[in-house]
Amino acid sequence: MTTEPIIGIDLGTTNSLVGVMDAGFSVLIPDANGQRLLPSVVAWPKGGSKTLVGAEARRVRAQTPERVLSSVKRFMGRRYSDLSVAEKKQDYQLVADEKGMVAMRVGELTFSPQQVAAFVLQELKGRAELYLEREVHRAVITVPAYFNDAQRQATKEAGELAGLEVLRILSEPTAAALAYGLDRQETHTKIAVYDLGGGTFDLSILELNEGVFQVLATSGDTFLGGDDIDLALYDFLWGQLPVEQQLEAGPSVRIRLKEEAESAKIRLSTYDEVICEIPFLIGSYHFRVILSRSGLEELARPLIERTRRHCLRALQDAGLKQEDLNQVILVGGQTRMPLVRALVKDWFKREPHVGLDPDEAVAKGAVMQAGILSGAIVDMVLLDVTPLSLGIETFGGLMNVIIPRNSTIPTKAGEMFTNAVDDQRSMKICVLQGERELAKDNWKLGELDLEFQPGPRSSARVGVQFELDVNGILHVLVRDTATGQEKQVEMRSVVDVTDEKVEQMVSESVDHALEDMQERRWIETEQKAKRLAELTRKALQQTRAELEKAIRLNVEQALSHLGQKMQHKNLGELKQAMQDLDQASKPLAEHLINQAVEASLQRKGLL
Repeated sequence: MTTEPIIGIDLGTTNSLVGVMDAGFSVLIPDANGQRLLPSVVAWPKGGSKTLVGAEARRVRAQTPERVLSSVKRFMGRRYSDLSVAEKKQDYQLVADEKGMVAMRVGELTFSPQQVAAFVLQELKGRAELYLEREVHRAVITVPAYFNDAQRQATKEAGELAGLEVLRILSEPTAAALAYGLDRQETHTKIAVYDLGGGTFDLSILELNEGVFQVLATSGDTFLGGDDIDLALYDFLWGQLPVEQQLEAGPSVRIRLKEEAESAKIRLSTYDEVICEIPFLIGSYHFRVILSRSGLEELARPLIERTRRHCLRALQDAGLKQEDLNQVILVGGQTRMPLVRALVKDWFKREPHVGLDPDEAVAKGAVMQAGILSGAIVDMVLLDVTPLSLGIETFGGLMNVIIPRNSTIPTKAGEMFTNAVDDQRSMKICVLQGERELAKDNWKLGELDLEFQPGPRSSARVGVQFELDVNGILHVLVRDTATGQEKQVEMRSVVDVTDEKVEQMVSESVDHALEDMQERRWIETEQKAKRLAELTRKALQQTRAELEKAIRLNVEQALSHLGQKMQHKNLGELKQAMQDLDQASKPLAEHLINQAVEASLQRKGLL
């Protein structure tokens, strides 16, 4: 009799993840599109009968922000009267329920934070059941270390509403320490876990002694995180709007500005300067602002500085000084920001540990705790790490990373791919190792071909799974999900790389980061342009006899213009040419839609 699996869940303010121990591996489970992160967002569109969760919910936020609930983790187990004015300022309506606790109102409906979180947990539960091909009833769920009893109980209630028996409410810093493998350190090891996520912050001091984790002190803020930096940047961008445009702006304009602020913040972790651009933000008004990393840091610094007092307080409560710590771990997506890393280094007088994906560390720890409870993990052993990222070459000559650099092994990860062109009969899987954006600049470990039934573009579903064993040997499994046909190839060791080669590869990735990213953006846009041109030519061929001559000539001229722009590497001009073709082909699209409607009515005997 097989033991029922226990899943591990990181229920985050901004994003959530789910995973399970599978054949000795800690696996974070992706959705059908290969995305492991699930946005912690739930929406009820007007006139819709379906509750939307995750990316689908985020997409409708610009149209009906008052019907889209996000960042509900901040309100778990809290009384409405305890909220500050800033906390009550949301795009949706916050109210007090009959017990005085925080609730959210959407139209005629009222939800508790637990109920909203339960929708997210149900989505994760379903993802796990699809992966395991069996029902799941038990889970470990993580919470911030400073969550009080009411907040922890609310989290457990959310799990129960989602149909889960919550076996353990695990503190996020303990989960992070598990994920980073710090339970394998010497006795009396003291670490600080600096966790700055989308909506919450905490600093925890832990002592690890022969596999026993003890929280010595913790301090944090339930209403401080990346969302607040997004808001500060949004306020700045809003201030760049002319007064007359501010007066005309509605809720959708504010949401689009907020989304652009979040995107710019993320990009500025890589680039020194980005362009914030939103075409047709208000009528014919195009919004365009150049933003520098230093400008963002000026806005974000006061918020990040607020975390310092929590760091000092936790150290004081633990009776420690900076030099008493053996390690400082960064957790949470916001710790990718260079300013955060620089300030933490200054405050703790040491380089922080950034070995694993900060978005996934807590979830991996939750999975490991679940594995311990289920008996899947008996004891811990010292594991190596992969020194460079592993991935495959995708259409256009780009590298798609599947296992990031410095991932602890053994590990397993996979993604789903599809055919790039019509009637494609096979897919060449070229396995790569390296840190560059273009496949040609990385090392090829091997390749294999998988045949499948030809069909239209995007009709094939090919799963690619990478598995690194304890010896650093990479096993690549490729499966055609339609027929079940699969191939497995054992690659050479990916850990057996000299330090000099690793340092050279990492150094080159930094030196060429800007040009590599520009090349990636060009290739991705060029592929979209080619696809747009291909679809437009097909549509033009189908309707050539019925179209007005002026419309046909206009489309042909826009197609020719797009072809010319693809010969030059000017990203802005190519994007504009795509927009011009899209605009010119609108009458063509309307004609095709009308044809389809008429054909449907004729089949039903209504015409």
